[in-house]
Amino acid sequence: MTAIPSFAALAAKGSTSSRIHQIHIDDTQEVYPCSEKDNALNALARSGRKGIPVGCRGGGCGVCKVAVLAGSFRSRVMSRSHVSADEEANGVVLACCIQPTSDLTLSVIGKLRKAVTRPRS
Repeated sequence: MTAIPSFAALAAKGSTSSRIHQIHIDDTQEVYPCSEKDNALNALARSGRKGIPVGCRGGGCGVCKVAVLAGSFRSRVMSRSHVSADEEANGVVLACCIQPTSDLTLSVIGKLRKAVTRPRS
């Protein structure tokens, strides 16, 4: 797995007031730190990867659709036009709407996939 060095930056900024969990991207084997107070999309956006589409950041556009393969999280309301109740029950969520409560393993789907799985230059 490739560790992204932003973990030290998070700790230096005082983000240790909440627990820091690891977001594992199954598609690339990369790992990103994410505070319990932050959402998974922000962790991906801090990854240093170019072209991460962040969309509305509010659960209304569906750009950041992911499948949670392992781990636990808190979520907020997501647009049913992008994530059905059945999908959500099966771990398909919007990364901007979930906050980790443990380490998470995600598979990137939808429009975010191309940017995340593109080889780093």
